[in-house]
Amino acid sequence: MSGTGDGLHVVPIDTPSLGDRSYLVHDGSAAFVVDPQRDIDRVLEVLERERLTLTHVLETHVHNDYVTGGLALSRATGADYVVSAREEVAFARHPVEDGDVLAVGDRIRVEALATPGHTFHHLSYVLRDGDAVPGVAVFSGGSLLYGSTGRPDLLGAEHTDRLARLQHASARRLGAALPGDAALYPTHGFGSFCAASQSRASRSTIGEERASNAVLVQDEASYVRDLLAGLGPWPDYYAHIAPLNTAGPAAADLSPPRQVGAEEIRRRIEAGEWVVDLRHRSQFAGGHVPGSYNFGTDGAFATNLGWLIDWNAPLTLLAATPDDLAHAQRELVRIGVDRPSGAATGEPRQWSDREPARFEQAGFAALAAESAVREVPVLDVRRADEFAAGHVVGARNIPLHELRSRIAEVADDEVWVHCQSGYRASIAASFLVAPGRRVVAVDDHFSAAGAAGLPVTVASG
Repeated sequence: MSGTGDGLHVVPIDTPSLGDRSYLVHDGSAAFVVDPQRDIDRVLEVLERERLTLTHVLETHVHNDYVTGGLALSRATGADYVVSAREEVAFARHPVEDGDVLAVGDRIRVEALATPGHTFHHLSYVLRDGDAVPGVAVFSGGSLLYGSTGRPDLLGAEHTDRLARLQHASARRLGAALPGDAALYPTHGFGSFCAASQSRASRSTIGEERASNAVLVQDEASYVRDLLAGLGPWPDYYAHIAPLNTAGPAAADLSPPRQVGAEEIRRRIEAGEWVVDLRHRSQFAGGHVPGSYNFGTDGAFATNLGWLIDWNAPLTLLAATPDDLAHAQRELVRIGVDRPSGAATGEPRQWSDREPARFEQAGFAALAAESAVREVPVLDVRRADEFAAGHVVGARNIPLHELRSRIAEVADDEVWVHCQSGYRASIAASFLVAPGRRVVAVDDHFSAAGAAGLPVTVASG
């Protein structure tokens, strides 16, 4: 728990797998929440533990990267659901405009500030201690982030330039409206693809951002030029999230899915359905149900699965334990994948009546040794910007999110596949092994490639 002054407390509720933070703010009695995720039980637990009354649920914007829990939380607690009056939504809400002030209990005051840029109707919320004029903190959503800003291109290319210029003006407004010691609490920027770039900072103030954040240092033209030049792709599932949020998402159903047996799992794979093994990549490589795909819950599980899966496709989950299955369900409801069509727990011999499929894992040292005696086909499944920053000479780049549509470009006989740390390489390997390719998954960090003796390019500039 962090404090913003005598008696005011901010409780961050992190969702590191998506790179987001929600916040619960209270004075020991009354509370409000900013940008809650779909699994609202995490908020309810804090409210119960601290014996707080939730009066308001605030949305900074209609989110693109996760399904909100705001409406469900409002209905569960009776709190007002605060959404920009300019947003077209299909549910009743407490509409607010620029300059509106909300009273939360006897002490907390929250002022809405229009900060368009990440979206057209984006709001930030300035926290004030009673009637004191200087804000002690600001909840900036996808506007001003730690060392960056929210990206302006999620609403379509036709709006990107306009939103980028609005983002610059909005960040400048926040920088001017708040004192230097005011705490900054963004929703995005901890790995979320909603951030234009990433920072390792875990906290910051308005003063610190004034000194170093490009949006507050550069003029508009320079900021827009550099921002747009650095934008990369975002997950395909983003296209489905905003419509879900404007329609008003129901509460998440986290009850266990129907259990299925080996015969049903085989039928689903043969029908072309998605059967996803949630175990760690080393376990998957050592033996898995033929035709299943590996998305381990130890990495960015929901982001990668949501990026690759056909939307609304039947999904069967295979997990070592019920806890692993429950964790995966929680991750999936956050991106709108509500109910798996089936699940099984245990191990591969319980999930299939066939011989387990396997593939080899190795490090970059093994790849270097093999490359010293023969030409080895190498597939790099990192994003294009990662590849451009440095790659193994001779490697072919097919970003993971493009692999399904470009799998015919991969050699049929043998391929060594790598990414940055091994997680995405295992996902790629599972797609390549399923139709019968011989794959070696490099389970190693890319920083080891050069040290192992492989020739690696380095981006200039």
